[in-house]
Amino acid sequence: MAFLYLIAIAWVYVVLLMSLAESSLIAGIMTFIFYCVIPLGLVLYILSSPARKRQIKEREKAQIKERQQSTQQDDTTQTKSN
Repeated sequence: MAFLYLIAIAWVYVVLLMSLAESSLIAGIMTFIFYCVIPLGLVLYILSSPARKRQIKEREKAQIKERQQSTQQDDTTQTKSN
């Protein structure tokens, strides 16, 4: 995943230099937005999808584990009180 961010940083650098070489400020801003911000955001979103899915599954597993532990604790307290 770190390699992905290295490539993204390099791409931002290249597009920033392209933007600085434009003839006007508006053209430079538009170049940066349309060559860097939009495509890079889309690519990073798509390529980080497996990591997001993994995090969601881990959160769900942790919640299930917490529920199982709480039900076990409830069962033990009920048996002790009887």
